[in-house]
Order: sequence, then structure tokens, then C-alpha cells
Amino acid sequence: MKQISEVLEELTKLEIFVHWPSIGTTKQEIENLLDESFWEVGASGKRYNREFVLRVLEERTHKQNNEVWVNKDFQCAEIAADNFLLTYTLAQGERLTQRASSWRKYEYGC
Repeated sequence: MKQISEVLEELTKLEIFVHWPSIGTTKQEIENLLDESFWEVGASGKRYNREFVLRVLEERTHKQNNEVWVNKDFQCAEIAADNFLLTYTLAQGERLTQRASSWRKYEYGC
């Protein structure tokens, strides 16, 4: 079992990736990251389904990232076996939001 500091480091990288996937990231890699039942609540309070989020992420892989998003103050807690709550602050220009995401570790075959 990984130490919580190792989980925090790994989840921090994944969360940043979700905001701005690397150029060249395949759609399959993004789909593998998000559970079939994935959904999120945006800063506006609106709920977005997996298909919408995947579409936005795919668009981001093909455009120049001129926006500066700063993620900070990451914290992680194991809330159940292999289930983690990641919290952090996201600065998008002048807009500051408190964010939270839950992550579940699972193994999948090729």
C-alpha cells in the first residue's frame, strides 16, 4: 500500500492532467481515467456528465493553452479502502474556487 504522500503526488498529477491534457494524449487515455459513472459539478454549480467532460477535454488537447491555471494547497484523505478525496484551490485568473474530487484505485486489464 502506498503512503498517503505518494497517493497525493499521483493524484495531483492526474487532477492537473484532467484540467489540461497533454498535447498528443489519446481519447482512449482520457476515457480510461474517467469512470463510466463519472460526473462533476463545475464552479457554476452546474452538473456535467462524462460525455460532456470528455468532449471538453478532447477539445483542450487540440488547442494552445494560453490560460494560466494555478492549482495549490492539495490535500488528500483516504475515505474508504482505495478511495481518496483530493481537495485543492484552483485559480483561473482572478477567479478562485475550492475544488474536490474523489478517486478510486482499481486495476484493469489490457
